Amino acid sequence: MYDYRVEPLGDSAIRMVLAKTISPEVNEHIRKVMWSAKNYKGNGIIEWVPTYTGVTVHYDPASVSWSTLKSTIKQVMETAYKLTLPAAQIYDIPVCYGGEFGSDLKKIAHQKGMKEEEVIALHSNRKYLIFMLGFTPGFPYLGGMDEKLATPRLDTPRTFVEKGSVGIAGIQTGVYPVASPGGWNIIGRTPIPLFNPQRENPVLLEAGAFLRFYPITRQEYEEISMME
Repeated sequence: MYDYRVEPLGDSAIRMVLAKTISPEVNEHIRKVMWSAKNYKGNGIIEWVPTYTGVTVHYDPASVSWSTLKSTIKQVMETAYKLTLPAAQIYDIPVCYGGEFGSDLKKIAHQKGMKEEEVIALHSNRKYLIFMLGFTPGFPYLGGMDEKLATPRLDTPRTFVEKGSVGIAGIQTGVYPVASPGGWNIIGRTPIPLFNPQRENPVLLEAGAFLRFYPITRQEYEEISMME
């Protein structure tokens, strides 16, 4: 069984910590835990939420005892250890890079001594692991970006970033599912809605899956937007 420790998180949640570092191997363990936990929802357990290094369990303290909760977690971990996971899903996300959709692309290209086309090629020629979702509904924290593109966050965050904006912060890249403030460097925008409260499953992506970006033109962006 995986080594883990349990930490209280307020009065209605606990953290199952599986590791101290972020890695694809740790993420695979977390994915197994989440797969196992599908059979353990209800009876006071509200939600299992994957994080970078573990899983957070939200529960109703009036409906489930601490001893029962610990016993359930142990069962989940024992089952997870024995699991063979199905292949992770891959999401292909179109991005219109640069111009009004990617106001920081030119700056990044200049800082790296590259052409904008080179930055786009490096960014889109990857398969990114979705380590977790957070910040805003459905915001994917992606691992696997080429380190040549690593760029610090903005010194002063913007008060408004348009939904669908694709950004870079440090060695990570991600997509803003909803309009919000943000301090990431914006290099493009996708017409695909990553969050839609009208859908049966409002969040398009899931932690543990993979994501690939591919470049599109402004005209293709508009055409896809009309279909969505």
